[in-house]
Amino acid sequence: MAKGRRHRGRAGLPGRLVRWALLVGLGTTVLGALLVGGMFLYYTSDPSLPTIDRVGDYRPKVTTRVLARDGQLIGEIFEERRTVVPLVSRDKDERGRPRLVGAPPGTTPSVVIPRLVADAFVAAEDAQFYEHPGLDTWSMVRAMLHNLRPGAHLHGASTITQQLVRTYILRSDARTLKRKVQEMYLALRLERRLSKEEILWIYLNQIYFGHGRYGVEEAARFYFGRSVNQLGLAEAALLAALPKGPEEISPRRNPQRAKDRQRYVLSQMVRYRYTTREAAQRAAERPIQIVPEPAGLAALAPEFVDEVERYLVERYTRERLPYLGLEVRTSCDLAAQRAAREALERGLDRLDERNGHLGPLRHLSPPQQGAYLKELAHAYPNGPPPGRIVEGVVQQVFDGDGLSGAGASVALGTAVGWLPLPARPGRYNPKGLLPSRRFQPGDVLRVRIASSGKDGPVLALENGPQGALVALEPESRHVVALVGGYGFGRGQFNRALRARRQPGSAFKPFVYAAAFDYRGDPDGHRYTPATLLNDSPQVYDLPGMAPWKPQNAERQEYLGPVRLRVALARSLNTVASQLIYHIKPGPVAAMARAAGIESDLEETYALALGASEVTPLELTNAYATLAASGRRQRPVFILQVGSEVLAPPPAEQGLSPDLAFVVTSVLRSVIEEGTAVAARGKLGRPAAGKTGTTNAQRDAWFVGYTPELVAGVWVGHDDMRVLGEREQGARAALPIWLEFMQRALVHRKPSTFVQPPGVVVQRIDPRTGKLAPPGAPAVEEVFLAGTEPTEQALLPGESDPDTYYMHP
Repeated sequence: MAKGRRHRGRAGLPGRLVRWALLVGLGTTVLGALLVGGMFLYYTSDPSLPTIDRVGDYRPKVTTRVLARDGQLIGEIFEERRTVVPLVSRDKDERGRPRLVGAPPGTTPSVVIPRLVADAFVAAEDAQFYEHPGLDTWSMVRAMLHNLRPGAHLHGASTITQQLVRTYILRSDARTLKRKVQEMYLALRLERRLSKEEILWIYLNQIYFGHGRYGVEEAARFYFGRSVNQLGLAEAALLAALPKGPEEISPRRNPQRAKDRQRYVLSQMVRYRYTTREAAQRAAERPIQIVPEPAGLAALAPEFVDEVERYLVERYTRERLPYLGLEVRTSCDLAAQRAAREALERGLDRLDERNGHLGPLRHLSPPQQGAYLKELAHAYPNGPPPGRIVEGVVQQVFDGDGLSGAGASVALGTAVGWLPLPARPGRYNPKGLLPSRRFQPGDVLRVRIASSGKDGPVLALENGPQGALVALEPESRHVVALVGGYGFGRGQFNRALRARRQPGSAFKPFVYAAAFDYRGDPDGHRYTPATLLNDSPQVYDLPGMAPWKPQNAERQEYLGPVRLRVALARSLNTVASQLIYHIKPGPVAAMARAAGIESDLEETYALALGASEVTPLELTNAYATLAASGRRQRPVFILQVGSEVLAPPPAEQGLSPDLAFVVTSVLRSVIEEGTAVAARGKLGRPAAGKTGTTNAQRDAWFVGYTPELVAGVWVGHDDMRVLGEREQGARAALPIWLEFMQRALVHRKPSTFVQPPGVVVQRIDPRTGKLAPPGAPAVEEVFLAGTEPTEQALLPGESDPDTYYMHP
């Protein structure tokens, strides 16, 4: 019996072990399931977990396109370059037509994603897309088993839905357990909320294709130069090949890998009956054909793109800007914009050459360098701040390969900056010389602190002056050209809009306009273009101030009695000072504001000589008021935002049409016989304008107009340095204006300044400004009605009886 009991005990031990093993296994399984379930609940119950519950929740970052006024693309604003287009669905509407997923109700989009493209992506990325609930379990198991093999390349099994969750909802490629659980949960949830076609539409617009392009439409434009609905089978398969590795498979970087992947996609399309074997074979045999990489838009009209961005931020806020996806049509005329940029930069190049801006400012010996750098260190103990212009000393020069690595280290006192000097033609290097042929250690260069690099400041040469040009149509005030500086780029300081500089004599038209309009004399005396004033040295004793002694420009002789027309044409400061001294600064400032000057004007007598600062845009716009028969209006940069055509700013009558015409007539003499005579007859149509130069030639201006177009040019150094000897408005700015106007007006029909009924024309004696006697030399002059002369001049040799002396 004992043996039997011992035998049964030994026989029962394995059974108990099995039962215990089963119990432990079951417990472990239950515990594991509970842990997995708990972990799943924990990771997916995060209240901040994002999701999409309806197709309207899809609001991706998209591209806003900036257009010229004729619709040409001139720039883009984006964080992710994406254009969302509808998808042609497999589903049909009640009329049997394919539905369009993502199309706004009531619209007929010109660009859609065709089924050919959609099918290529399904075949390549998720062949079971229309069967699984968001997760492809069997594919996950196969991938796991494959990845367990020694030396196997890791395979993924993400469905299109999971890829969409990862790239758009979670916006993360982090491979953590938490992220993977959330990805699977959200994929299942997304499939319950959206249809398959809606998920596919979002996916095709969301995914990345390399080179900064997102979505199939931007990818089609980038690689093939046309929209996605114009692609054939070969192009569709190539696009579908890219999400696997956008940068690595890019046909621009690795054509062979792109071709191999394209063939795989075509084979998948045949396998799942999205195309025929014959069509796939023909597509596979064709070489990959892509367009050259699109030229950048940055150099076309960055000034207009900046203005559009500023407007959109002001209207919609900075946070909403990346999601707008608008088309914004501007007033930019691309031909005029190109002409303006080329004219300005050529004019500055000529000025550089005349004034020796291509080489170093000077050379310092080693002892001189030490002393100078101590001065710099004292001035900038922490180094010069970004944007500051300083004169640094070259320490070393590097030729590199002529492009990369070519430059110089430049000492700035307590800091040493890097100055890139690529050996290609540019503003200060027209012959494309190597750095060692341009500079040597000890040379002093004028540089701007452009940015901060990891090894110190990054510098840019600033030897020569800068400039600005703005042009607008006087009737509409559409700004057709806007150049903010030489080599202007997005986000830089736009001198045309924001540089506040003294206009010098370019301000005088408003002094003369105020004088012609002045009615303050008790005896009723009125100034006219025929009024005589004496061009001679003037001294004014002003209360509480040193005597004011305005002088004419250098090398300018005093002319004695001159008509006001001649005085303005020759820009005589002595005459302008007499006018403002008589009528006072207040009416002059009021006249300038009536024309459109918005800057604060100091109402002092120096206002007559342009001592108050203005921007190039507002001065040019004030001249446009003269060209537009005295109508004042704000400049227009943006014509249309999306489908909304913007209303033009209101126009007001700032000056009477009669006064505007008289001032314009006098300004025509500036070109016909005055300081801008170099432009006479060059445009083939009537033109008016005024030069301007400030003290010591720090600023040079020319603002001028025809009936069709007004343009203003400013030239000067940002830090108020002297431009150079004899660099006045007529030499530094007028040639730029003339070159631009000749090109910008070539397709515009000439017209004339129309004389209003309140202006009369009289023949006058040019010596006295009085009515010309019959048979005597005379010139025609314009007058505001009621101000024309009534007294007749004497004939040559004739005596005035009123001057006879009678003996008693």
